[in-house]
Amino acid sequence: MSAVRRASLHDLPIHFFLVLFGIITFYPFVFTILTSFKTSYQISHNFWGLPTSAELSNYRDAWTRLYPYLLNSLIVTSATVVGVLFVSSLAAYVFARFDFPGREFLFILIICLLMIPSILLLVPQFLMVKSLRLLNTRWALILPYIAGGQVFAIFILRSFMEAIPNELFDAGSIDGLSTVGAYRHIAIPMSIPVLSTVAILNILGTWNDYVWPLVTISKTFLWTISVGIASFAQRTGSFETRGVMFAGYVIASAPLVILFFFTMRSFIKGISSGALKV
Repeated sequence: MSAVRRASLHDLPIHFFLVLFGIITFYPFVFTILTSFKTSYQISHNFWGLPTSAELSNYRDAWTRLYPYLLNSLIVTSATVVGVLFVSSLAAYVFARFDFPGREFLFILIICLLMIPSILLLVPQFLMVKSLRLLNTRWALILPYIAGGQVFAIFILRSFMEAIPNELFDAGSIDGLSTVGAYRHIAIPMSIPVLSTVAILNILGTWNDYVWPLVTISKTFLWTISVGIASFAQRTGSFETRGVMFAGYVIASAPLVILFFFTMRSFIKGISSGALKV
């Protein structure tokens, strides 16, 4: 028996379990998509089987009920990502390129915030937002999300910006670039892969967050998709409307799937270039 054949037989159990785990991981997504095309009769009589016909009206009904929540999530997520990238990139640039008294101590204090569970900040943040009279506004979501996304973003961006060769900044200074110009024309373009990684992680966290919007927003027209889809699922829990409910799940998750599909290369490039390395 050749060495290649023996190696293949040796790896066969590993491949088997990898395939098994892959099926277990992806089956719920496939099941959700298939069920979203079923009629109420098919769901009640053929729950685990394939749909015999595509019930596209499920998606029409789900979209009609969910698009206001999708719009709210799009507004909140977009504003949050822009705020996080702008503020954290500025802070990381200062920590990476400037030497000032207490720099390392202040950076360590910021990193220590990563060790605090977010649930412990729920009550203080709520009281702060309430005192600012921001409850039931989009700012009650946007501002805390921007503040909460700073720590991890600063940690990643500072590590990357420190690795940018000083010769580039020296050359820019010789060409007349100011500090702001070096930030705009050197640090930011060089950090695009890392900024993409930070943006994707913040989009995922903001889009999927459920507790904070539930606590701070009581007006239904301001609900984000996470709260809206939960309420939608409660109202469509019977077999008669179960197909519409699964169609809503697909619609709610589709933006993230599309986003990752088009930004997967940038995300992987950001990780491989050192974005998540200490």
